[in-house]
Amino acid sequence: MSGFSRRRTPGERRTPGERRTPEERRAPEERRAPGEQRLPGGRETGGLAFRDGNGNEDEERNRDEGGADGSGGGGGAGKGAAGSASPAAGASPVTWRKLTLLPVVLIVLLFTTWLWFTQADLDALSRNALSDGQVTKALWQHIQLTVISTFFVLVIAIPLGILLTRPALRGASPAVLAFANAGQSTPAIGLLALLVIWLGIGRRAALIGIIAYAVLPVLSNTIAGLRANDPTLLEAARGIGISPLGVLARVELPLAVPLILAGVRTALVLNVGTATLATFGGGGGLGVLITTGITSQRMPVLVLGSVLTVALALLVDWLASLAELLLRPRGLEAGT
Repeated sequence: MSGFSRRRTPGERRTPGERRTPEERRAPEERRAPGEQRLPGGRETGGLAFRDGNGNEDEERNRDEGGADGSGGGGGAGKGAAGSASPAAGASPVTWRKLTLLPVVLIVLLFTTWLWFTQADLDALSRNALSDGQVTKALWQHIQLTVISTFFVLVIAIPLGILLTRPALRGASPAVLAFANAGQSTPAIGLLALLVIWLGIGRRAALIGIIAYAVLPVLSNTIAGLRANDPTLLEAARGIGISPLGVLARVELPLAVPLILAGVRTALVLNVGTATLATFGGGGGLGVLITTGITSQRMPVLVLGSVLTVALALLVDWLASLAELLLRPRGLEAGT
């Protein structure tokens, strides 16, 4: 009978060498009365109670050896509560703010400007500057400059950033980044003037100047995002037989997406602001209204061009932030 444990009466002490029953090996808070249902998330194996997710194997082993008291169970419950609450606490409230606050601000800004503009006293020169669809034409030209320049920035900066993180071309990244930094360090109006002297007046000179000014954020963020990847993840991907191109497309780029999108967002806002200078090179845009209002000293024309530029920059920033939230890999959302 030495291999079996008999049930002791209350108060009876265990004799030397006597084994504990499965009911005694459980922690005090885990002992159930006959017919009591097990809590959600709990399970039993060989008479021992385990928790799914927040259980600690060492803690369970200590309970088996020494018989944990009620305070230990309270600590485990506290950890379970903290673990279940952490995803909700870590969820950033910035999502709703980006989805609702900025559009409301834009609507209020545009509505206020419209009310002021309808009550403003326009003379013949102001009406001439704003008539015949001049405002719509300038806005459309500004949007075209922003979209085209951003497209070429992405086509140039992202592939170049990928190449500069490969072992064969990694040594050339400082020189390329210095060259891109020089393009942004140069005053935009001076760069545009040099391009007009070289290429002549027209949209092409304005686009090249805008592209040179916005390459650096996307290029530097692409390089930083790819270099920040955990080498053990890349080695694990190679170890299961994924090709180098597959590792880049399925592991490296998805992990670098948040940083790359942040650079694209910065470049978009830069392009909206820099496109106002395209008017000095014959590129059009909302800068036409701003310069007309300054040179003719007509406040309604100047305010309208400035407000539309600010509203377009805020709208582009909101759309880029929305794309950043939607395109972020789902596995990275818990940590943001």
